[in-house]
Amino acid sequence: MRETEDVIDSLVRDLKPVPRHALERRFALAILPALAVSLLLMLIVLGLRTDMAQALMLPVFWIKSAYNALLAVAAFAAVYRLSRPDGSEGRFFGIAAAIILALAVMAVIQLAVSPAANYPVLVLGSSALHCPLLIFAFAMPILIANTWVLRGGAPSNLGITGFIAGIAAGASGAWVYSWFCTENGLPFVTLWYSLGILLTGATGALLGPRLLRW
Repeated sequence: MRETEDVIDSLVRDLKPVPRHALERRFALAILPALAVSLLLMLIVLGLRTDMAQALMLPVFWIKSAYNALLAVAAFAAVYRLSRPDGSEGRFFGIAAAIILALAVMAVIQLAVSPAANYPVLVLGSSALHCPLLIFAFAMPILIANTWVLRGGAPSNLGITGFIAGIAAGASGAWVYSWFCTENGLPFVTLWYSLGILLTGATGALLGPRLLRW
């Protein structure tokens, strides 16, 4: 009995109480600077749109921004819950599906009211080949920050946690990219933005079991 007590004492001797809201501060200290780095990379590599004043008047611009922002917020909320040992993704997949479906419906409506000759521009634009890769690149600082945050937590489902952390980073990278992107096709956003976000999510899922162990 005494030996058991000694073992317990040795295990807890150096433990220190965790400050209140430590996890929230860790998120803020990591994610906000990472988002700033992503924005800076976008400005250095691509720059803002030259027609930004006109773009701000376009509903499509704000739909693109809202799609990525809503998906990012939903994913970050799930990552926060998953950072705890008993955490779960909650309703993330249902919410994400609803966000994507809403955009897809608007994309179909845009196609329905447009001439068939405009379909290639609305679906492929002029940047379909590199849009997902740029989103992936701009997401990397945020995925690295997410990984650092989660290594300070205690997630249990590492694959799902890594995947949703990647989705959060991808959606944030897509939001950053949307400030440069000149594409006005909602089918383009539905396909190619979502592909970039999913690519980042897949990367997070692959890295999660390797980097998030505790």
